[in-house]
Amino acid sequence: MKIVEAKPSKPARPRGRPLSFDRERALEQAMHVFWKRGYEAASVAELTAAMGITAPSLYTAFGDKEQLFLAAIERYANGPAAGFPAALEEEPTAYAAIRRLLLEAAEELTRPEHPKGCMISMATTNCSEASAHIQAALIKRREAGNTGIRCRIECGMSKGELPAGTCAAGLADFYSTVYRGMAMQAADGASREALVAVAENALRAWPGEKA
Repeated sequence: MKIVEAKPSKPARPRGRPLSFDRERALEQAMHVFWKRGYEAASVAELTAAMGITAPSLYTAFGDKEQLFLAAIERYANGPAAGFPAALEEEPTAYAAIRRLLLEAAEELTRPEHPKGCMISMATTNCSEASAHIQAALIKRREAGNTGIRCRIECGMSKGELPAGTCAAGLADFYSTVYRGMAMQAADGASREALVAVAENALRAWPGEKA
């Protein structure tokens, strides 16, 4: 008996009228509003004004404010914040990875073309209990960042880059805290030069070979 393989089904087309605006551009603008104002403080009116669309169009394209925010966070993680995982993955040593992470953060967190600071660190700092699930989603992302730092340090330890007995978790917590502190300072108006100085001082605490 001849077996006929089922052809993969085509993705369903969205119902209703096609979008009459550039979804990616609108999402970029929404990201900037959430980044600057935070999740709860950013109103639908502010978002739609920045995106250049109506409220019904927002709901059609993104579902609701919560889903729009999560899409904006994903865009941030794959855009302005993409240097964080790249630094950990691409550098040959753990020290070089952490050094690049902090120095690139000093540059990225203070760019004049977008809001200052880190969206993932700042967007839910003043949220109420009603937005606890949104806060939890960002906590999970921050924990993933800390885990990435710890894993990179552990990799360096396995290669003999750090002294025996180094606490990878504690060192990762330290540099995660430095990064978040830099984000807070950037949001308060600190210059790139000031953040570079913070990064360089933090790097002096590195317990292993600085190479």
